Amino acid sequence: VQLQASGGGLVQAGGSLNLSCAASGSSFSNSVMAWFRQTQGDERDFVAAVSRNSAFTTYADSVKDRFTISRDNVNNKGMLQMNSLKPEDTGVYFCATGSYTVKRASAYNYWGQGTLVTVSS
Repeated sequence: VQLQASGGGLVQAGGSLNLSCAASGSSFSNSVMAWFRQTQGDERDFVAAVSRNSAFTTYADSVKDRFTISRDNVNNKGMLQMNSLKPEDTGVYFCATGSYTVKRASAYNYWGQGTLVTVSS
């Protein structure tokens, strides 16, 4: 699976962005999809994950009720709708796929290149 994240940009606090993750390959629909973010070389922190059939989603506490993860298996695409953005949401956002809906970055096998989100105060 090859993944390409897009949709990042500069937004003021309180604004919204919608990230997309385009996937190639036939295994996307059979994979869990997740978003992580990384700030200034730190470890990649879990943001959200969605199960293969979208029946289950999980979020980091810091983004719960503000972010929504979704996927479109017909078009091999994942999304992350981010509302009420805060300066602490700033970072490079990566999409990833794996076999289990877990919060550990090491559990995900394939990663996109990342898209930068900057939230100004």
